[in-house]
Parts: sequence; C-alpha cells; structure tokens
Amino acid sequence: MRDVGVISFAASGVDRDADHNEVEIIVPVIRQAMADSGLTKPEIGFVCSGSLDYLFGGPFAFVAGVDAVGAVPPIRESHVEMDAAWALYEAWTYIQTGEIDTALIYGFSKGSIGDVHEILTMQTDPYNVLPLWPSATDMAALQARAYLEASGRTERDLAEVAARSQVNAKATPYATRSGDATVDAVLAQPKVADPLRAADVFAGSDGAAVIIIAADDVARRVCKRPAWIRGIEHRIEAHSLGVRDLTRSESTALAGAAAGVADGKVDIAELHAQFSHEELILAEALGLDAAATSINPSGGALAGNCLMAAGLQRFGEAAQRIWSGDADRAVVHATSGPCLQHNLVAVLEGE
Repeated sequence: MRDVGVISFAASGVDRDADHNEVEIIVPVIRQAMADSGLTKPEIGFVCSGSLDYLFGGPFAFVAGVDAVGAVPPIRESHVEMDAAWALYEAWTYIQTGEIDTALIYGFSKGSIGDVHEILTMQTDPYNVLPLWPSATDMAALQARAYLEASGRTERDLAEVAARSQVNAKATPYATRSGDATVDAVLAQPKVADPLRAADVFAGSDGAAVIIIAADDVARRVCKRPAWIRGIEHRIEAHSLGVRDLTRSESTALAGAAAGVADGKVDIAELHAQFSHEELILAEALGLDAAATSINPSGGALAGNCLMAAGLQRFGEAAQRIWSGDADRAVVHATSGPCLQHNLVAVLEGE
C-alpha cells in the first residue's frame, strides 16, 4: 500500500449566505487550500467532490461546482452523492492504483435554501419510511430515546456533549454555534423532539471544505509533517430503520476495527455526530475513552454542519492538530444517511 497523507485543508461556513452561489462559495476555499499545499494546479492529478442534488432541487447540480475548479488545465474528475469524506475515500483508492500521486477533494452545500431536516427524509426507505415523512430530527429523536432507555444514560449526558461542543467551537472559525454554554443552560431549553433540545441538534451552515492529499515523496516534499492515512474503511447498516439496533452502531465498530483504531493510543477523535447522542454511540462503537481522548476538539458537526462537507472537515480538523504537533494519532469518522446508516472511519498519524 502507498503512503497517503493529508497535506492541506481549508473550510468556510456561515449560517446563511444569501450573497453567493455555490461556485462563489467554493472558489476561495479551493484557492486557500491550493496556496497552503505547496502544489501548483497542474500537479493535481484528480479532483473528486461530494454534494447533494436534493438541496438544489435539480439533477446533476454538482456539475456547477466543477466551475470552481476551472477548466484549464483539463482535470480527471469524479463525484459522490454523499459527504465528501467518501470522495476522499475514492481519491485515496485511486492513488493506491499508482496512476496519480495527488488529489483535491471538496464538499459544499447551501443548506439555507431549504429545510434540510425535511430534505434529508429523501434518504430513507422509499416504501416504508418515506411515505410517513419523518424529518431527520424526528428519526434522531427516536434513536436518542431508544439509546437512553437501553444504556441508562440521561438527558444530562446529552447536554454535556452539546455544551462541550459549543465551548470547543470557540476556536473554530467556520463554526456557526459556539460560546460559553453550560449543561444547565442546555437543559433549560425546550425540547424540539423529545428527548432532543435545540443544542442537541446540528447547527446548519452554508459553506465548503477542501482537502488535498498526496502520496509518498510528494507529500514529504511539500508538507513538513503530513497526516498519514494509516487505515480507512467504511461499512453500511440496513436501510430500513426497523431491522437494525438503533442503540448501537455496528457498522462503525466494524469499520473502526478494519481501520486499526485499537492498534494504538488515540489522542483526538473527530466524530461526525450531527446529534448529541450520536457522539456517545460512536465513542462506544470505537472503544474511545473520553478521559484519555479529546473528542471533537473542534466542536464537531453540532457546532457547524455544512452538509456534504462536515465529514470531510473532520479529516481536516484532525490533520491540523497532527501538523501542529498537538496530536500524533487521530481517529476520524464520517456518516451519511438516517440514524448513522453509513459510517466511514480512518486513522491519521504523524511521523
């Protein structure tokens, strides 16, 4: 297997960007990532993106995003209709073939143009679930209640996750929810879907994220301390909510084992938890000890959830801490689909 490392990361995020279209949102983020990478545009061997056509309301809406990359020089390009973390997985696989040495991955969305909680219902089983039209929050609340009942945890445990997310996010420039939140303040909020309060539900944002990865000597040439992808795997749960155990994430556990999470000490974990209870379920599935591992030091998706980019941002946030020397080994997680249906896990390490 070829060594592949994350060498550059840039992201943006605001509550609502009424002044820019998707291309205008992506362009400055790509420029920043390119400027920080030490590579020139002709040196990028592959471009892969992640987005959601349902947000735009038309087929092949992702094609417009390619304009942000530019037509010259011609590029090899691909797309996934999922979070861009899966685009990174595709790019990593392509590099393993030996045909390319570098790849630029980006994800973007303008969630503010629609009700994302209702739009995400389109990801559900079209025969048994979709006709009922439960929102993403409705389904998450169902999972949260089942988890609390099965685990013996309480709503205070959820509030602790939500409050910590906002405090950690104060240092994240693209977070859309941050501040000196307290557990009691979160518990004082009215419930939006029992047992979830507003702070337990992700803060949406319009924005984009870009990551550049490179193999072997290329990564070592342009980056002082690449964040090497030592393991990566993704697994899928059953589509129907009624045939899987919502109180645990078996696919995350399997992906984590395949990626090698347990093979060493984990300094930080960036988990794509869009609801507070998901962080607890994911930490249990990956065997993370909150006392020994800093979980979501960036605030995570609860503090700013740019759909189709938030999972990719987890890679970037973890990589930044490896570049700086604040961490030597990190676990990264991304999810897609209702109630943690698809789960991707990776291990990043510095040298």
